[in-house]
Amino acid sequence: MSVAITLGLWAVVFVTSALSGVFGMAGGLILLWCLLLVLPATSAIVVHGVIQLCANGSRAWFSRHFIDWRIVAVIASGGALAAMTLALIGYTPNTAIVSLLIGVMPILVWIPKAWFRFDAARPGHALACGVVAGGLTIAAGVSGPTIDLFFIRTHMDRRQVVATKAAVQVISHSIKIVFYWQAALILSVGQWSMVLLAVPFAILGTRSGNAVLRRLTDANFRYWTRWIVTAIGAFYFLQGLWMVV
Repeated sequence: MSVAITLGLWAVVFVTSALSGVFGMAGGLILLWCLLLVLPATSAIVVHGVIQLCANGSRAWFSRHFIDWRIVAVIASGGALAAMTLALIGYTPNTAIVSLLIGVMPILVWIPKAWFRFDAARPGHALACGVVAGGLTIAAGVSGPTIDLFFIRTHMDRRQVVATKAAVQVISHSIKIVFYWQAALILSVGQWSMVLLAVPFAILGTRSGNAVLRRLTDANFRYWTRWIVTAIGAFYFLQGLWMVV
């Protein structure tokens, strides 16, 4: 990576980690888009997984007292099942597929409560969340909006939602890295050095976002989460259509 790209990566990692620190997602969507500009889809997903693993890990640590570990365990089981299924069929992504999949995800956060009442606190729903979100994490690189569908209707407050989702994402990104381990080998030592040096920026950004989160009300948290993710998703979808056409 050139000096300009490296500095740009570090800046993007800080900003997107701060954004995720506030809303529990959104930042990862923007980071993946930036990585897709300079790397093949599989390599971008791996690099994204490493950075987000560190960012989510720090977010989970800062908010560890609010994590619901029972929910995390059930969702993780579903994610492992999805990974094994995709491995059996030999799934391989490309930028167009990734963009289209991410582009349609925000639709999920607008589904009226009267239609579906998913609740991550219920074991059956948590397992379904793991299967769907785990599959999308591997297929598209991210699954935040899908996971949010199972959390935004729970009775958990914003701190519990962000903390538990962060723990879930740590496991999801770990599975994603293992799934695409061959793509990780394609990157040079120099490229990985720049990625690893971005980790402190991810942790610092997460800590900054966590400070903002404490000042938000639950209502504002849910309102802005929906609109920000929808705007990002619309951009991804249009990009995917442009690539296909």
